[in-house]
Amino acid sequence: MLRLGGAIVFIVCAGALLAPWIMPFDPSTQELARRLEGPTAGHLFGLDELGRDILSRVLLGAQVSLMVGVTVVGVSASVGTCVGAVAGYFGGRIDMAISRVMDVLMAFPGILLAIALVAVLGPSLVNVVLALVVIGWVGYARLVRGQVLRAREFDYVLAARALGAGTVRILARHVLPTAVPALTVQATLGMAGAILSEAALSFLGLGVQPPTPSWGTMINGGRGHLLDAPHLTIFPGLALAIVVLGFNFLGDGLRDVLDPKLTRET
Repeated sequence: MLRLGGAIVFIVCAGALLAPWIMPFDPSTQELARRLEGPTAGHLFGLDELGRDILSRVLLGAQVSLMVGVTVVGVSASVGTCVGAVAGYFGGRIDMAISRVMDVLMAFPGILLAIALVAVLGPSLVNVVLALVVIGWVGYARLVRGQVLRAREFDYVLAARALGAGTVRILARHVLPTAVPALTVQATLGMAGAILSEAALSFLGLGVQPPTPSWGTMINGGRGHLLDAPHLTIFPGLALAIVVLGFNFLGDGLRDVLDPKLTRET
């Protein structure tokens, strides 16, 4: 599963990075006389409602999805790690206050909160990233908090504290490294969630705005042609499903490798 997920993610990332050089056509070029034409030898994925090459737009859509995923996961993991470390290490009222904030955010369905934020801020790629970060950091904070609560009682952490090591040094060198395996798995699975959420918001018209290609926007644009031109939704939908499946496979495989308990059980 790890190898399969890694292979899928590698191929998708390579295709997104090399998209400007491997695109068969300009994704903005319109051939209105051939609109809605199905897959052919010249246009492997066919043409959309404006006569644009779907394969080229799917490749550019991969760039948008991966950029959103990496940005959301990077910022969310950074914020969540800092907040969770502070809550778990200091405990007391600080932990209680931070935990109550996380409980409030967890009480709202994530995608609905993201829709509300983007609707208020306005549809754009930046606002999509901001909304997904607002709902995404909580999971990382809860994970790190739990890891820090466990690690702060280890003998070597108590010894470092007794020797007068500073809080930042203890957290950076002795406590947070214990959370790296769990964070790696969470971040990999979080990539799949961020990509899927971006596609959902774009599908609703709250994400990437035309003419920038986005898998969610492409699927939404093909809804009216499900019977006469199903390729408009099939190919971007397959791309989205394959990418999400690849990151899920990769995350599950990393969990099996990095979790010593699962390794011993198998």
